Amino acid sequence: MQRSIPTVKTEDTGFHAPKGKGDTLINIIKENHLRAPSPNYDDDSEAESYRDGHTEEVDRDTRVRAYAWCRDFLSGTWKTIHETDFQISIVRGGLSNLLYLCSLPDHAQCVGDEPRQVLLRVYGAILRGVDSLVSESVMFAILAERQLGPNLYGVFPEGRLEQYMPSKHLRTEQLRDPEVSAEIATKVARFHGMAMPFNKEPKWLLGTIDRYMEQVLQLKFVRDAHVKKFNKLMKYNLQAELESLRTLLAETPSPVVFCHNDVQEGNILMLDGVEQDPSSTEKLMLIDFEYSSYNYRGFDFGNHFCEWAYDYTYDKWPFYKENMENYPSREQQLHFFRSYLAESGGYTESMTVEDRARVEEELINGMNTVPQQPCPNTV
Repeated sequence: MQRSIPTVKTEDTGFHAPKGKGDTLINIIKENHLRAPSPNYDDDSEAESYRDGHTEEVDRDTRVRAYAWCRDFLSGTWKTIHETDFQISIVRGGLSNLLYLCSLPDHAQCVGDEPRQVLLRVYGAILRGVDSLVSESVMFAILAERQLGPNLYGVFPEGRLEQYMPSKHLRTEQLRDPEVSAEIATKVARFHGMAMPFNKEPKWLLGTIDRYMEQVLQLKFVRDAHVKKFNKLMKYNLQAELESLRTLLAETPSPVVFCHNDVQEGNILMLDGVEQDPSSTEKLMLIDFEYSSYNYRGFDFGNHFCEWAYDYTYDKWPFYKENMENYPSREQQLHFFRSYLAESGGYTESMTVEDRARVEEELINGMNTVPQQPCPNTV
């Protein structure tokens, strides 16, 4: 969501960041403090900073830039409308991006094949980096060409213009619907089956964790409440847990495939007009590929199942609710995996019932592996 950024000095946030790090986790945390500073410097909760929830207004600068991007990249009627006729509104969804729906006014007629509506994606701080932006743009274009994602209309350093798909995001509770879960599994299987022109080594997961770990260890706070919370966190031996994770992954029987890495309900669209059509087998579309990379297949499964327990529609701090009772049961996992295997060719005609059960068990083991011993030196 776009938030207004009030004028505030960095030191007012009670946060000291090392210099020269670019757009890192540290700057993301710093940005969040700058966007909504608390008037009460003695409060002990970040909730105070967001007590009014999200804002819904598009700021003037964003409107001007969006108008220019649509005019220059979409051409046609977009070049002839005045800025005052340009329509833009905030679209909910997207944690690392700001999303907007841009539209022509009703009275404007298209003169060619230009779209009447497009989705504008403005990259957030997490994605600001040349390597990630180039890879993400190439990936989006390939997926669009293979009809596995929306069409791409324009790419620029700050973001891109995408096909607007009349649809709605899934709700958390819909992930448990057997029909929906089966189609998600089918979509994930197709994703995993793609050959993409990217590094095939599974570096993304531990590489991301390593970067965040390095930055976390450099964090410095001055407000007593924040120092207390941070010191409590650091009582856990995070480095030892990370080493344990490295060992666990090395021993986990999970193949490396091209993973989405963020299969949660906000990144799954239910396309308009097909929800009530019982004959349609293509009701869903995966979107938001900024985290996609070659990774351990089990991560995609495990991450998706964890999302069953988190509801991100909550509009107050911390903007999500957790209910671990919603984590899928073994039978629900098997239902998902059977659809996945049917799409990916994991079953063969010659397989016995025992053979099928063995293949299904391999998928579950590749996702649910747990350490045999607790991490050393943890509290």
